[in-house]
Amino acid sequence: MAITYNNLYLDIRQQLRETGVEAATLEARELVCFGTGKTREELFRDSRLYASPKLEAQVRELVQRRLAGEPVAYLIGEWEFYGMPLDISQEVLIPRADTEVLAEEAIRYVQIQGPCRVLDLCAGSGCIGLAVAAQAPESRVVLGEYADGALKICRQNIRRNGLSGRAVPIQADALQKPDRTLGEFQCIISNPPYIPTDDIPDLDISVRDYEPRLALDGGADGLDFYRSISTLWKETLVPGGRLYFEIGIGQADNVLRIMRSQGFGDIQIVNDRRGIPRVVFGTLLTEL
Repeated sequence: MAITYNNLYLDIRQQLRETGVEAATLEARELVCFGTGKTREELFRDSRLYASPKLEAQVRELVQRRLAGEPVAYLIGEWEFYGMPLDISQEVLIPRADTEVLAEEAIRYVQIQGPCRVLDLCAGSGCIGLAVAAQAPESRVVLGEYADGALKICRQNIRRNGLSGRAVPIQADALQKPDRTLGEFQCIISNPPYIPTDDIPDLDISVRDYEPRLALDGGADGLDFYRSISTLWKETLVPGGRLYFEIGIGQADNVLRIMRSQGFGDIQIVNDRRGIPRVVFGTLLTEL
């Protein structure tokens, strides 16, 4: 039986809601748009028209993959972060709304610095650093990422958002001492791997089976990258510069202590929109 685009969207939304998908409205729209080859505007325009059986079948196949656990961002190959469209693959974590808190805090600081250098370490898709580059045009952002596949996505997203003059990707291992030729930065931002190794098997299937383990595993206690970056990478931060971290649930106090032990002061904890501590940042007070 023929179905209109609008009814197809409503049907998919209901399916997703019944299985507990929180963002059912957004995901249903994205799946229908991708499966039918329509933009959001075209989907709205054609909402009362009938979808062909072939297009409906394509959409429903995508939905079955989603219901089996595959995230929408990987199904459609893109996602939005801080108003920017980003290419996404299974080489990188999917940008999340919670991470926009980290971007907002860093952007607020960088905007008042004027011309400055910013490092987004463990950059993944480049979403945080590119948000800074877009919102603070006087800054120059380095996207530091270890994985080759993620670096490829960084390059694509720099081009996609027209930020080639403001952002550059480099290969960087956050667990190793940085090369001196990297220079100095006024701000370092990082959303590092922070899931304790033994907790990974208990993650939701959409994360555990699809997102890159390299971007999840933060070591035995989830704090390996916070220790390394605070200890080794502060050498690239000018005195008075800021270090911003995204953190996992229950990690705020531990990260604060790590930063304090490495010469950071004026340390603050910022909650996300759900009231959960999500960002810790501090100022490098002295060179140690």
